[in-house]
Amino acid sequence: MEIFFGAFTSEWEQRRAALLHELSLGPKRRSSAEDEMKRRLKAMAGLGGGGGAGGGGGSLPKMQRAAARPIFAAEKRAAEASRPIEARLAAVAQGGQPAVVKMASYGGGARVGAMLNYVSRGGELAVENENGERISSREDLARLRGDWNHLFQNRAESRDIGSFTVEIATAAVSSDEAMHELVRHSLTSAFGDRRYAYAVTHQADGALTVQGAVVLRSGQGERLTGDDKSASIIQARYEASAAAQGVAARFSFQGYGNGVEYGASKLRSLVERHDGNVRDDRGQTVGDEKQAGDLVQKEWRSDLHSRKGRDVMHLIMSARAGTNVEAFENAARDFLAEQFAGHRYVFAMHDPANDPKEEGDGGKRPHVHAHAIITMRSESGDRIETTPQVFREWRATMAQMARAQGIAMEMTDRREFASPPAFTRNQVRPVSREGRTEHVGTSEAAQGRYDAKRRGRRSLAKAERSREYAIKATQSWEKIALASGDRRIVAYAEQQRDHLTASLSAGQAEASANVVHADFGSKFRANLVTLQKVVLEGQEMRETTRAEFEAYEKKVETALFRLERSVGPSEREDFDDVASVAREHVNGRRELMELYEMKGQAQAEQGTVTERDESRKRRDDANDQWDAAVAKHGEAVVEAANDLLMDIETGREGLDRIVAGELSNDPRVFRADIERGLARAAELAVQGNTYMREVAEKDPELKRAIEAAEQTQERPAEEQSKTLANVDAVTEQQRDPRPGEAERPPDEPAEQAHELASTVDATNRLQDKLNRDKEAAQRGGETTRTDPAQQHIPRLEELEREELERRERDRDDRDR
Repeated sequence: MEIFFGAFTSEWEQRRAALLHELSLGPKRRSSAEDEMKRRLKAMAGLGGGGGAGGGGGSLPKMQRAAARPIFAAEKRAAEASRPIEARLAAVAQGGQPAVVKMASYGGGARVGAMLNYVSRGGELAVENENGERISSREDLARLRGDWNHLFQNRAESRDIGSFTVEIATAAVSSDEAMHELVRHSLTSAFGDRRYAYAVTHQADGALTVQGAVVLRSGQGERLTGDDKSASIIQARYEASAAAQGVAARFSFQGYGNGVEYGASKLRSLVERHDGNVRDDRGQTVGDEKQAGDLVQKEWRSDLHSRKGRDVMHLIMSARAGTNVEAFENAARDFLAEQFAGHRYVFAMHDPANDPKEEGDGGKRPHVHAHAIITMRSESGDRIETTPQVFREWRATMAQMARAQGIAMEMTDRREFASPPAFTRNQVRPVSREGRTEHVGTSEAAQGRYDAKRRGRRSLAKAERSREYAIKATQSWEKIALASGDRRIVAYAEQQRDHLTASLSAGQAEASANVVHADFGSKFRANLVTLQKVVLEGQEMRETTRAEFEAYEKKVETALFRLERSVGPSEREDFDDVASVAREHVNGRRELMELYEMKGQAQAEQGTVTERDESRKRRDDANDQWDAAVAKHGEAVVEAANDLLMDIETGREGLDRIVAGELSNDPRVFRADIERGLARAAELAVQGNTYMREVAEKDPELKRAIEAAEQTQERPAEEQSKTLANVDAVTEQQRDPRPGEAERPPDEPAEQAHELASTVDATNRLQDKLNRDKEAAQRGGETTRTDPAQQHIPRLEELEREELERRERDRDDRDR
């Protein structure tokens, strides 16, 4: 079937049709359809997780997808470079320092000059390139930009935020609120759905001057350039709107910039100049620098769709204060040569003794460190991967090179110490460079992360894989504490073990909370976070059944219902948006579940053919084994043993099904059947059945039963006669009980005697039956058993009927 995708109007309908078309092409193409569905669900999870950090949806950036492919190769290389966890942690406990390799920033080709200037302290420090050549003059540094240019993409940074000014002619307004309403109406008529913030200045002639910052990208994807051309476009749109009929306004742009940092800086400057009299496009007051930073970080970030050129990266390698500078420089040189062979780079050492930059300006840091500027692309065209696994590999290699120079250094993982996650340069801004640089967070969440890192609060990642790693680290600390005889090492290891144990316990208590039954309370934002957790619970679901999906869907609807009851009138629009995203996410899970059902059906159809082939192969193997046994032991011997072995195997299968929960029968019944079958099989083996003895070599239980039967046979004849006499006496007593003993249960010796009598009787009956079957087979000319596997089923039914009849006869005998 061929699908014409142009027949569908919406993009999602076209994509869904393409997925179903791939499913129709067979199992080899079905995996790509599942991957596409998972990719879309991941993008939805990003939309559903909006909030603090701005979880914008959509597919992964190109570079991120490219770096994700060789992720397992990076993990393998990191494992090879690093030492076993216990060796590393023991070295840290003895005083070894952790390897620190940090990614400071990326830069486009246009920023290479500024980055080289920073590393070389304006040309006052010599830098060393990948060939070991020392570059000390500013002219040589300037030429590096041209030497590296063929490795740059020279991609321009996106223009994300523009600074604007609007002159509004004299307008009669009755109050400040009316004035702000007029200004927002004018700005929205020109900017459309773009986010903005503004401040108003009254002129002497009654005119209004509006200054502010606006996000240059619209919700539909149109991006303004923040220059005169954009100003003319905005002006034309305003003049064509209804707002221009009563008020004349003139728009202009004063500049533009890239990223959240630029936007936050411009907005803070606007707040400072106008004493906090700044408002956003929704009429909310932006009264201080913190609110300005939160507005850009939390609300505008996802609308920017910012991009920067990544032609070079700035890497920092550092060590503790007091580390030998020459040894560390050699280690840094070896690390760069090992890790970035084929790339162009330069590096320079910054140590407090030789740093020309003053401490108050950010120089003369107390610890020794090296800065490197490295091209992202090598001469052969390969680009550097930047993933957590790759960073781990870098730290392992750096530690290895440092140890080669006599520096005690190890690669460490924050999960081994329950350390809090690091803060990024976008989450903080420096406020003091005296001594250790002090920062403040650009948002409340960022401030919390900064405080946790600076104060050393214990924290553990919540992912299941990280928890498993932390458990392994806890066990390693315990082993180190037990194995070491140094009290200092023991105390350190026990301290780290206790930190991890406490963090794991706290995380387990938090994870055990039932999200669906949580108290939604009265705060809409808190309820929103709770709903997000419920919805994204579906991400942990793999191949769900329809019943599991329906239970998950019910949880989401229950959470939405409880959340809706706490929504105020002003939050109704927000709730509708969130409910729409949540239900779209659930619908995506439904379609994925249906894809899995289709996959299961296809696999079942394919598996039917495979099962038939395997069944045919098993029958052929069974026939071959039967023919070999008959040729070795004789047909009558094998037939007699096989019937008893089938009885035993039937009892064992029933016992296994009881253990697995498939049957609710009394296991003692099956156990008794197995014991009787083993006794009869042992008796047959003692009588000379060689095939039974051959099977017993692979069945320990049957082998023990045969050994017990042989010991019984070796007892003196008088004892055996006495046993048989006891059996006859017990049987006679059971047939004619005395009047006063009818209801008394038989004692244990009587039970054993009765059981032995039953076994002897059953053995005699079985031997008679085997003789009759053998005679009938000889009369009919049957010499071989052609298909024993097919004859097992009716034979099992016959054995079950015989067993039931025997039990009924025994019960009747006891009743009489």
